[in-house]
Amino acid sequence: MRKFWRTTVLAALGLIAPLAAFGAKPSAGDALQLLPVQSTVDFDRPTAEEAAKCTVEIESVGGITGWVVKGESGQVLRRFLDSNGDGKVDQWCYFKHGIEVYRDIDANFNNKADQYRWLGTSGIRWGLDADEDSRIDSWKQISAEEVTAEVVAALAEQDSRRFARLVLSEKELVSLGLGEARTEQLRTKVQDASTQFSDLMKKQRVVTPKSAWIHFGASQPGIVPAGVDGATQDLVVYDNVTAVVETAGKHSTLVIGTLVKVGDAWRLIDVPQNLAADATAQASVGYFFQASMSRRPETEGPADASTVSAEMQRLITDLEKLDKQLVESRSRTEVAKLNSDRADILDKLVTSAKSEEDRGLWIRQYAETVAAAVQSAAFPEGVARLTSLRQMVAKMPESTDLVAYVKFREMSALYNLELSKKDVDFEKVNATWMTSLEEFVKEYSKSPDAAEAMLQLAIGSEFSGKEEKAIEWFGKIVSEFPSTDLAKKAAGAKRRLESVGKTITLSGKTVDGRAVDISSLSGKVVLVHYWATWCEPCKQDLDLIKDLQAKFGKQGFTPVGVNLDSDARDLGAYLRTKTLPWPQLFEPGGLEGRLANEMGILTLPTMILVDREGKVVNRNINAGELDTELRKLLR
Repeated sequence: MRKFWRTTVLAALGLIAPLAAFGAKPSAGDALQLLPVQSTVDFDRPTAEEAAKCTVEIESVGGITGWVVKGESGQVLRRFLDSNGDGKVDQWCYFKHGIEVYRDIDANFNNKADQYRWLGTSGIRWGLDADEDSRIDSWKQISAEEVTAEVVAALAEQDSRRFARLVLSEKELVSLGLGEARTEQLRTKVQDASTQFSDLMKKQRVVTPKSAWIHFGASQPGIVPAGVDGATQDLVVYDNVTAVVETAGKHSTLVIGTLVKVGDAWRLIDVPQNLAADATAQASVGYFFQASMSRRPETEGPADASTVSAEMQRLITDLEKLDKQLVESRSRTEVAKLNSDRADILDKLVTSAKSEEDRGLWIRQYAETVAAAVQSAAFPEGVARLTSLRQMVAKMPESTDLVAYVKFREMSALYNLELSKKDVDFEKVNATWMTSLEEFVKEYSKSPDAAEAMLQLAIGSEFSGKEEKAIEWFGKIVSEFPSTDLAKKAAGAKRRLESVGKTITLSGKTVDGRAVDISSLSGKVVLVHYWATWCEPCKQDLDLIKDLQAKFGKQGFTPVGVNLDSDARDLGAYLRTKTLPWPQLFEPGGLEGRLANEMGILTLPTMILVDREGKVVNRNINAGELDTELRKLLR
């Protein structure tokens, strides 16, 4: 309707006719009837009395001719410009306090606006409207702050299309130059975001039609550098972004999540995270960086979000200060004191939280950060703090998973503390650790941390030679937690332990892009060598493997390297100093990537020996055994 009305007014005023044909210029009152295509623009709107004192003149602005409407004091109110010299208006400019704040643009010169640009003090948004229906189809330019405001508007107006144009597109995803694994993860994430939002916007209670965006919250943006997980270029991202929303005088926090920079625009990769069913889990960490959770404001009010209290804000600010001091501190005594002070603040944040979701966030941060401090030998008293936290959480209603979360980190912290003691009895400490893990699994069998406990039990069993027990534990992870990443690692480890006498699959691309499939090496004796440049024993093996290849290569021996560095640049730098004349498979992810998970690789180096029929003869051969085993297989 606005497009039709606007075109009609333009025609009546002569503002889509050739400038040379204007003859009598339009009155200021008539020219001021024109409104921006986008209805939310804030611009000067003179009263009828003020309009009567305005003037309209043809002027040249930067070599472009057009009508300029000015107020009584000479302040510019509007400009209607002909940018290509065809005698027709193709830019409609609107001002606020003498500053241009918005412009409708007819970029294809067909008398219809197809671009909408916010300028000056109104921001940097630049929208494109390919079908010229007055609705923005995509953002050519938009700031991170404006993205969060658009999300709030999309929720307030129940407009899924408005949200969709903020989400990373397939073309943009490919242009980021991320590694294959990360690209696929993001592809799934953004596809889910687009499909989930329509349903989510109807169910959520954080944003209403009366809500207004107040401000943007985040720490400084960060860079995921080229080479990380196979990335071919730097990527600028914001992690843990929030937006503060005002509804009926109360402020709520909307957890936007991660934004990525694509050209001059920022893009979403997910739905607002504290609107989802499992909000606590989703809002616990950033996607690219494990950013400090102290940057997430505490809220109260409705179930989904709430008012930020002055006390909570003070505690969060104090926590931020301590985080910075911990980064800068060097003295062990000072670090221990800061960690203790930090735990005190977290205690208060937990007890002051007004909603279960927020309390869960602070409890998780408390447990995670204190356990990490104990493990780094910076806060031995942290174990006692974790015990107290667990006892407090146990008194809360429906807190089983939270108790398990704290308990597991309490156990891990105690285990690491015992290992760090002088004259430690490793056998006794490990036996106690295994017993505590088994008890944990029995008591909290359904908690997410039970899967991690099972993995530790499986690893401990494998390394102590109890392989059947290890296979049993790996199998339980797969059957009881099938959708987790740990299940992928466990399935691979079980496959590896049961691989002797069986064929295995291994394929991928080398660091220089060549495809390799172990099945194509049938008839050869193959050594699969899992290694990384940070692993000194691995690099010692390389010299031996090189000698063995020279010695047995003509008889049918061929090595295949699987490099598990996290950064391709580390491998590239190493290969420039040392020639390895056999293929080196590489994918992003390191020990957590596909190549490691397929065979459940837990430690490096790991070597698997395969015979001419493609069957595994030794799934954990060491360097000292290779010469003898190769002689047997190649004779």
